[in-house]
Amino acid sequence: MHKEFLMGNEAIAMGALAAGVNVVAGYPGTPSSEVLETVAKRRSRDVYVEWSVNEKAALELAAGAAYTGARTLVTMKQVGLNVASDPLMCLEYIGVKGGMVVLVADDPGPISSQTEQDTRQFAVYSKLPCFDPSSAQEAYEMIQEAFDYSEQYGTPVFFRPTTRVCHGYASVELKDQEQYHVNQPEGFVKDTSKWVIFPRLAFQNHMKIESRNEELVQVFSDYSRNAILSEDAQHGQCRNGIVASGISYTYACEAMEQLGHIRMLKVATPHPFPEQLALQFLEGLDEVLCIEELDPVLERAMLQVCGKHHCQVKVLGKLTHHVKNAGENTRDSVKKNIADFMGIPMEEAVDREVPPALPVRPPVLCAGCPHRASFYAVKQAMKGKKTIFCGDIGCYTLGNAMPLDMVDTCLCMGAGVNIAQGVGKVEPDTTCFAFVGDSTFFASAITGVVNAVYNQANMTLVVLDNSTTAMTGHQPHPGTGRTMMGEIVSKISIEAVLRGIGVETVETVNPLDLQQAVACVREVAAKPGVKAIIFKSPCIAVTKPRGCMNIDTEKCINCKKCIREIGCPALFVKDGQVTIDKSLCTGCGLCSQLCPVGAITGGESHE
Repeated sequence: MHKEFLMGNEAIAMGALAAGVNVVAGYPGTPSSEVLETVAKRRSRDVYVEWSVNEKAALELAAGAAYTGARTLVTMKQVGLNVASDPLMCLEYIGVKGGMVVLVADDPGPISSQTEQDTRQFAVYSKLPCFDPSSAQEAYEMIQEAFDYSEQYGTPVFFRPTTRVCHGYASVELKDQEQYHVNQPEGFVKDTSKWVIFPRLAFQNHMKIESRNEELVQVFSDYSRNAILSEDAQHGQCRNGIVASGISYTYACEAMEQLGHIRMLKVATPHPFPEQLALQFLEGLDEVLCIEELDPVLERAMLQVCGKHHCQVKVLGKLTHHVKNAGENTRDSVKKNIADFMGIPMEEAVDREVPPALPVRPPVLCAGCPHRASFYAVKQAMKGKKTIFCGDIGCYTLGNAMPLDMVDTCLCMGAGVNIAQGVGKVEPDTTCFAFVGDSTFFASAITGVVNAVYNQANMTLVVLDNSTTAMTGHQPHPGTGRTMMGEIVSKISIEAVLRGIGVETVETVNPLDLQQAVACVREVAAKPGVKAIIFKSPCIAVTKPRGCMNIDTEKCINCKKCIREIGCPALFVKDGQVTIDKSLCTGCGLCSQLCPVGAITGGESHE
């Protein structure tokens, strides 16, 4: 054994490798991305890893590998589970041969997501076991146990870390490589009564699933990571208790170091719920407080246990508003919840000076981001026309911010393409645009374009191609020409795909050439039917800066058009004069092309 200082996601990846994982597939999404990236970096040669085109593809690939007896890991964030849910809901009825862990990183807050979905709810809905780690060390150890349970019971299982477990750092005790489990897949054995999901098989397997989960209720009551703590508080000393899981359990432990210990039930497997252990915990108690992220999953489970066994215990939590019912828990919020529950005045619970509030820093497109130029070109070309700009998920969602104000709708990945069609069907006089990134195009927008062509929509697709998956950490995708294992492969051409599915007008233009970009938008948007513009310019985070722009103060008339029009963070006013922050400017040249007096020069020319 040895110790390493690791991010929680890195610890999870190392745990999967120690468990003998054979195949890892996923789609990038904060806060899950580093798990797969760490596997790619630390794997041995016989471990296969890929960024799949989307979560559905990743889960289906992993399922196929698990059919052979391979141990497989699928990684995604909570909204990615929506994409993967179709095969997952069927796979639970079929089962697997090798251990299969579906890692879904939840994002309380939400910090970088559309929703605050709670994967524990999906575990209940899909009838699958769920593991909920509370620290980096536990995550490392628990994912190894998750593979064992999955293999033993022939079922995929959920592994559900949240943001603070995923991105927190800790010193983690790891196995040495010679201690790793070695898994040798048997290979796929043909058996249509096992692997083909006919209705009769689904009915039979449904009964087996219910029976298995009843067994797991007892098994998980004996699972060492589900535990009753502060046993000394249960013999008449205290008639209150805490139920907690995940990072909230860690916060609760820290809070009780100061507030005093009371009996606590730690739940590591929210589904199936460890009912017998919960009954043991409830003995002699009058009230329990459930602390969890995000939904009242533990609280409802405790209410069910109390109702089923006629326990006269009051259950408090989110449903009773003793714990907030949205957003992320923090060390301080949990301490206040417990202090209020224990009747301790909050001023006595404060153990440190409260720091001043941090300044508000709204998210913004980076200085030099080509998406800014793309949005501005479309905005200029469509001035005075009735338009709708349907956005999508990615960096370019930030095009909604002023002064660009170029994202009228944003729902989920790929949805903008179909939303634009829907608006166009009702408002044929509206010029409809749908913006999508290059990674999202491959992940979930292609079918929307097929739908548009087939159903004769009238819309303009704008593909913002910056040659990477920028928002989640610059992962490769089918258009980049490389895989996660470093292989150089043929790039899949977005233009060729569009033409292949029937889009006749496809134009590619550099958005940083403002004049050409505006002219292209006007020409393409005026055509009937489905047409596409590919704005192609690499993300500034993966290319070298082109130098820095300069302002000729003698020419500058301080009209501030450069600031008002594009909102680049490198442009600001200092001492009454428009100024360029040279530490941010990348020399994209967009500001120089809209300066009315030619006062801005430098960077790279696009003439």
